[in-house]
Amino acid sequence: MAIEGFGGTVKKTAGDIRQAWRSRTRGGVHAPSRKHTAESETVGMPAPATIVLAMSQHLGAPCVPTVKAGDAVEVGQVVGDSDKPVSAPIHSGVSGKVAAITELLLPGGQRTQAVVIESDGEGRVHESVKPPVIDSHEDFLRAVRASGLVGLGGAGFPTHVKLRPRGGAAIDTILINAAECEPYITADYRECMENSWDIVSGVQSVMKFLGASRVIIAVERNKPAAIAELSKIARSVSAPGREVRVKSLPARYPQGAEKVLIQACTGRRVPPGKLPADVGCVVMNVTSAAFLARYFKTGMPLVDKRLTVDGSAIAQPQNVRVTIGTPVRDVIAFCGGAKQEIRKLLMGGPMMGLALMDDAMPVLKQNNAILAFGEEDVRSTPASVCIRCGRCVEACPMHLVPPSIASAYKNADAEALEKLGVMTCMECGCCSFSCPAHRYIVQTMRMGKELVRNAPRKEKT
Repeated sequence: MAIEGFGGTVKKTAGDIRQAWRSRTRGGVHAPSRKHTAESETVGMPAPATIVLAMSQHLGAPCVPTVKAGDAVEVGQVVGDSDKPVSAPIHSGVSGKVAAITELLLPGGQRTQAVVIESDGEGRVHESVKPPVIDSHEDFLRAVRASGLVGLGGAGFPTHVKLRPRGGAAIDTILINAAECEPYITADYRECMENSWDIVSGVQSVMKFLGASRVIIAVERNKPAAIAELSKIARSVSAPGREVRVKSLPARYPQGAEKVLIQACTGRRVPPGKLPADVGCVVMNVTSAAFLARYFKTGMPLVDKRLTVDGSAIAQPQNVRVTIGTPVRDVIAFCGGAKQEIRKLLMGGPMMGLALMDDAMPVLKQNNAILAFGEEDVRSTPASVCIRCGRCVEACPMHLVPPSIASAYKNADAEALEKLGVMTCMECGCCSFSCPAHRYIVQTMRMGKELVRNAPRKEKT
């Protein structure tokens, strides 16, 4: 018998069957893909008159402004940084003058400082922008931090921290996440089609400095053109001891979630409370890998990014490269404006994205889509009583039992919530998506986590 392999057909063995069984992932849903902009080549949007740079654009410690009102700044100049280990510097994407240091309310409800910069339209590049000199592993990590790179797939974890595994854990496998399983979003797909050589070049650099022996580029099967393009290049650079492979995965949400991806590609399972490095893996977003290749060549830090702009209220859905800090309203205007009243505005996808209060919010580093919907797409059905159908349990990729967690939350039982694994919930939304009673399950999970975090810690005896 034969099975699909990494670019061909291979003979099925007992080992193959065991690997396939280990690699089977649990749960997930078949969300409608709605990849309307898949064939929309990236269009560059001119830098706006004003950008607003939030000092918290990553997981971890927020940055502190390194400039003050009235200062002149240039493209690529650091305007925010932190001495905390889990953080990443923030750079200006325009030249001009700092108009103000203000406060910004982020989509998740956190408040942060922000640097407002008025562009002079000249785009002068700062003298610090030059290719980094990398002769060692430490040089590599310093360069990654200096680039300002954070996870561009939505998580926003500082990349230099991810590439320095805790405890010096040995890494043998690098997973490049090109699954892009959220509906609507095609930004990573366009990276695969437009910058495939950058992806592989970035992969090779990470592979070299982490000492990994293989790279797996994971793409869902509903993207055959990307699989073909990446496979062609991967075969040309793969060699004994440094394999670069493309693996096609079932098109099922949340295939791109870190722990799900690791199991699907390697058969390894990341235990609760552990990190990918604990099972010998590092997971990077495909656009993050490509960005590193460009940064090592040019020295230009992360000052712009590609967004998918779509939804029933957008006049001209497309993929747009925008300066980080551009107000969402300017991006929508560039895409022809709204063709109907916007009733819901999302930063990110419909499954895990965050709703915006208004269109003044600036684009963030980890923002990969702006979705705007009209009346027809936001009508909601009132939640009703749980009917104990078990669909949420079946859909959960983390093996959780949402009805039991909801009961523990209702009783304010932090100990029970922790035992039921609420803290392992990745808020993918599969439970809410599959619930016929339209219950707010993800919100309950979030509130349950908060209850656990705020609960008094019992002293060990």
